[in-house]
Amino acid sequence: MTTYSALLRGINVGGNKKVPMADLRALLTESGYGGVRTYLQSGQAVFTAERGDEESLAADLAAAVEKRFGFAVDVLVRDHAYLRAVRQGCPFPADRLEGRQLHATFFSAPVDEERFASVARERFLPEEFRLGDRVLYLYAPEGLGRSKLAVALASRRVVGDVVATTRNWNTVRKLEELTAV
Repeated sequence: MTTYSALLRGINVGGNKKVPMADLRALLTESGYGGVRTYLQSGQAVFTAERGDEESLAADLAAAVEKRFGFAVDVLVRDHAYLRAVRQGCPFPADRLEGRQLHATFFSAPVDEERFASVARERFLPEEFRLGDRVLYLYAPEGLGRSKLAVALASRRVVGDVVATTRNWNTVRKLEELTAV
């Protein structure tokens, strides 16, 4: 039995793609997953599964959400070991930063530095980013809402064909904690 976190992209933002967390929990439970919990209203769920891998679980959950709610949602699924590795691999001093200053953008596939070659990093200082395993770490001292680097990184020409969803560091830590059981 493995514990996973599901990251649903773009739900409950600005009144669009409403997915009540109680309904998401019910959907996961009805789909046969155990230990179902949600975190905040912005699309995080934790569950256990006896079989499957991150990609197949994400595809199954995305299909179930579309069937139940009538709209498509990108879903990424990550297990505890991965979330722990993301936290431990953070290249920024996470213990000295506020959660709103540090973010992790999770990708559906590996990305390399070449994908971000068009981003003139020096133009955005003191904001910075670094890449990890299917994750981009973003240091935005004024928060994501004021980050010009975040806008540049989210550009379709940069992100391209991979699914990307961003969480602040408080959420990353909490999801690691919730998947540890």
